[in-house]
Amino acid sequence: FFARHQFGIPTSLNYTFDKSKVTMGDDPLTFIKKTISVLLLIFSLVVVHALIADKQTNLSDNIHPALAYVALWGALIWLSMVEGSQASMVGLPPVDRELYRESHPIAFKICERGHRGDNLDRYLMGRQFMVLALVFVINMSGAPIEDADVLNLPTPLANAFLKSGLAMILFTCMIGQLNTQVNASHCMLDYLNDHFATFTVWVAVGIEASGLLHASYLIQMIVAMCAGQTIESNEPPRDGLANVLYWGRVLFSCGCLGFAFAVTLAALFDGKTTMWDGIPEVVSIIFFFGLMSVVGMLEGMQIAFFAVAKMTEEERNYNNWAKWTNELLFDNGGRGLPGFMIGRQLCVVSCFFVIARVTTVSIEDGDDNVLGVGDGAQKFFETGLLGALITTIVASIAWQLVASAFPLTMLGNVVTYVLLRICLFLEATGIASGAWVLASIHKKVAGFQKDEVYVGTAEERAAQGHGDKKIHDKEIGHLTG
Repeated sequence: FFARHQFGIPTSLNYTFDKSKVTMGDDPLTFIKKTISVLLLIFSLVVVHALIADKQTNLSDNIHPALAYVALWGALIWLSMVEGSQASMVGLPPVDRELYRESHPIAFKICERGHRGDNLDRYLMGRQFMVLALVFVINMSGAPIEDADVLNLPTPLANAFLKSGLAMILFTCMIGQLNTQVNASHCMLDYLNDHFATFTVWVAVGIEASGLLHASYLIQMIVAMCAGQTIESNEPPRDGLANVLYWGRVLFSCGCLGFAFAVTLAALFDGKTTMWDGIPEVVSIIFFFGLMSVVGMLEGMQIAFFAVAKMTEEERNYNNWAKWTNELLFDNGGRGLPGFMIGRQLCVVSCFFVIARVTTVSIEDGDDNVLGVGDGAQKFFETGLLGALITTIVASIAWQLVASAFPLTMLGNVVTYVLLRICLFLEATGIASGAWVLASIHKKVAGFQKDEVYVGTAEERAAQGHGDKKIHDKEIGHLTG
């Protein structure tokens, strides 16, 4: 569901990955994986909350543990809605809204405005920044400070769960992302029929309207020219005043992005970030750009894999690396694609946490502020929002746009193949299998039902004269979550 509306892949509500293929059934091995994953999650929860209680996270140490708890769970719950509402917003456009006007009035109102014109793309762009910003808040609230020691954990266990960030990764992925994606992909209407979803969707649209991310549109135009393609819109051309406002926001966004880079690189060169001690400044900068490239590749791979799914085998197997990649993705009943999506989520969140640590500005008592700014500006730098802005535009949206224009190029290289192998390995370990357990509990408690209960299958809707609408066939630049 992440990218199917952009590439003409079927978007009817009965187009979902077969759960048995993703979870591998209820065999003993799967049960063991889920059990171990849930136990690891419980242990991670205990460790993170103990760190906050002992004031061994940035927010609990600098302000108060109570605020850290509130920020942690507030950001995590909001992140779960951001991830879940994305599935609903992307999956529902083809369906005739009159079918759920009475059964889901809130979802109807959200979709009525959210799917008008190019509002869906605006939401997806703002939503991308929200994910990064919320992950940075979770990192500040729950990630351990340097040399944190809690619960008298043995050194190997402390290294595995604290220094590597595994506790935070499992905590965030399973509670804040994967379990909500599982439910929202099958229960789009029930998930979106909530005032919290209304608030979330319009905050995302508001972020886009602010112009903060409009540099992405400039990248979109450059990519379109390189690909020799046109950018399609569902809205009439802008008039004179609208053009002035639009390009004004593009310039504003480029200025903000340049300023964010200047502050972040200055802090890295001066050793004034939360980067681990002992790592040379030059290595920190290389590490920063390297991680952003990995995130960018993972974002682009997601787009490319969905884009080539509808091509013939001959078209997509244009070189050996592409052929080997396609064999992993589409052989064995196509299990590789959903497996990649799960492993990719773990990889991306891991990179986000490390990038947050690398880019979050922090100064010691007595040190000069970064670039000599005032104390108020320095406090703003330390929120990590500048790193979130850089990562959203440069490491996420830009790569998605490139991949949407050149999917085969993204597919047929050794880096894509290696990263796919890593993602599939992570999924095969079952380390995030607890998300299925959480999703099942959440579904029962919330009373979610599959969308077909309310609006029928695509075939049933067509038979009733409410056939699904066709969404974008060929275009460049429409964003994905």
